[in-house]
Amino acid sequence: MSADGIWSIGELAERAGVTVKTVRFYSDRGLLPEAGRSAGGHRRYGPEALARLRMIRSLRTLDLPVPDVGRVLDSEDALENAIAAQLRELGSQLAALRWREAALQLLRDCTPEERPERLLLVGAMTTPPDTAPMARFWRRWLPARLPARLVSAILERAVPDPPADPEPADVLAFARMHALVSAPCTGDGRHQPEVHRPDGDYRPAVLYEGLIEAFALATPDLRARRTPHEGEALDAFVDAHARASGTHDTPAFRRRLSSLLATEPRIDRYWQLKAELSGPSAEPTPGAAHDWLHAALDGHSAREAAA
Repeated sequence: MSADGIWSIGELAERAGVTVKTVRFYSDRGLLPEAGRSAGGHRRYGPEALARLRMIRSLRTLDLPVPDVGRVLDSEDALENAIAAQLRELGSQLAALRWREAALQLLRDCTPEERPERLLLVGAMTTPPDTAPMARFWRRWLPARLPARLVSAILERAVPDPPADPEPADVLAFARMHALVSAPCTGDGRHQPEVHRPDGDYRPAVLYEGLIEAFALATPDLRARRTPHEGEALDAFVDAHARASGTHDTPAFRRRLSSLLATEPRIDRYWQLKAELSGPSAEPTPGAAHDWLHAALDGHSAREAAA
């Protein structure tokens, strides 16, 4: 240090334990103030530059980008925001690593015959998995005239949240679900079940509002593993379909509805995978409730026909 307390770039680098190239890099980006220049045009730094350089190194150790470092040095409030952003980024990276680990365990522990198929399934999915394809699948399948609030309520139940700490089985279920919803639909392009597409003044919002109520009423029976039976839940289920079609719950309507509620293989498979992801202790899925009520309706229609 010279008599006036000013360092050369080499002296500052030596005191800070960095290279001259590092000091020059931060100086060129305006992060390290210069005290002036020598007669020969060489950079000179005061003692405050050493403290600032040490702060820069500490912030960079936390992987803060250089622009964020500049904002933190200029404002104390920026440090809290930068730390929060880094924590979010680190959380995303850790989640991706956990999903990659579970995927590798899945591939390691399967049989050689299973491995090629599972590798293709896992390779087609991001880690963590993106749930946007599931949401698009449901938006295509639901009636076009359904109010946004009902669509949101249905998507909340239908689209699974990726587990923060997945097991290999979760990876497989998500990969199979991703493949299911990403596969092209075949046929005439009319993917909704027939009860979604009747003629006249059909009201899909009335149907789905009623179905939500009917599924809630059936949930205790599903949890208790009771055999499908007549009762309040079935009445609400049939009434939802009747009111949506502008008619009434009659024996004739029940017989017709029972024949209209054909099995939807893709939807059934989707709900099966959703149940695998949720685990045995989770609430029954709407798909399970629908199947239970459909079976109850079929049983009721069969008894009516035999009477």
